Amino acid sequence: MNLTSRLIDLAMQIQQIPAPTFSEGARAEFVRNLFEKEKLKDVSMDSLGNVYARLPGKQKKAKALVVSAHLDTVFPPSVSLQIRKEADRIYAPGIGDNSIGVAALFGIIQSFHERGVKLGHDVWFVANVGEEGLGDLRGMRGVVERFGGEVIGYLVLEGLALGHVYHRAIGVKRYRITAKTAGGHSWSDYGQPSAVHELASLVTQLTSIRLPREPRTTMNVGTIHGGTGVNVLASEAKCELDLRSEDPAILTKLAHQVEDTLIHTSRREVKIVAEVIGERPAGEISAKHPLVQLAVSCLREQGLPAFLTSGSTDANVPLSQNIPAVVMGITTGGGAHTMDEYVDVEPVTKGMESVARFVERASGG
Repeated sequence: MNLTSRLIDLAMQIQQIPAPTFSEGARAEFVRNLFEKEKLKDVSMDSLGNVYARLPGKQKKAKALVVSAHLDTVFPPSVSLQIRKEADRIYAPGIGDNSIGVAALFGIIQSFHERGVKLGHDVWFVANVGEEGLGDLRGMRGVVERFGGEVIGYLVLEGLALGHVYHRAIGVKRYRITAKTAGGHSWSDYGQPSAVHELASLVTQLTSIRLPREPRTTMNVGTIHGGTGVNVLASEAKCELDLRSEDPAILTKLAHQVEDTLIHTSRREVKIVAEVIGERPAGEISAKHPLVQLAVSCLREQGLPAFLTSGSTDANVPLSQNIPAVVMGITTGGGAHTMDEYVDVEPVTKGMESVARFVERASGG
């Protein structure tokens, strides 16, 4: 079985292990066992659940390269993880984001073994937790706290990002907003405020805020729920709000506008409470940075496009601290975060080769 076939098989094995954010333990143990089977050094798991392993280089006490892929998925344990193969595609929840990214950690290691690659610097392979949703990049925060800035840089693997090189991190701020009222009966207490009505009105006000197209800035109410019955004036309703911008100053301004709106919506009969439930810091490195140029070169050598872009990924953490980081992908696909998520099989070989060559050259191989 060739490297690509083994990588795809491993991705499907990983995908079959549920790993919702905050519950990645079983998948982490699976990865730790695989690191040990590969006979890597210093295999360990930290208190957050991140899994580490070191592939030694020839140079002692030199800076290391960190290669990471997040373990978690957006899908709860109740979701069916059934795999469906059609033509040159594999459909399965979480297969692209990020099971094939995690599998690529081992694809890189095995590629080096097969080609007899000897590295100049150590490479740390990390399978980290908490990238998705309310995980708020907690795993990568722990990774960067461990290694600090004394690294060559970070390569973050995202399964579906092939052809894109992320070197700019989009800032994100997230709120949980709660409306509270006295509640009551829909008939006898009609005229009194309902938390559902108040929250709906508030969402309309928030989404009426004009956002700039450049730099790109977005707002999304991702969840909304509340009330206890059709004939009840709701006493409580909640929503979750996601703000993003390529410009940290614009994001800060938007957050202030949102908070001002919340303050002015509160009154004696209606209490509006907001809590920050997530903040992803922004940052970037120049398109001319050697790691960015290396990523572009490795893709083009495989005949692949190389688009420089921005995103919200684990790379936000090092980039926000002026530590070099890039994101590369393994293949193409679609339907991320849906039950129809899929990966394309044919591009995997070139995608895998591009990231393996990046790691080899970045670490002095």
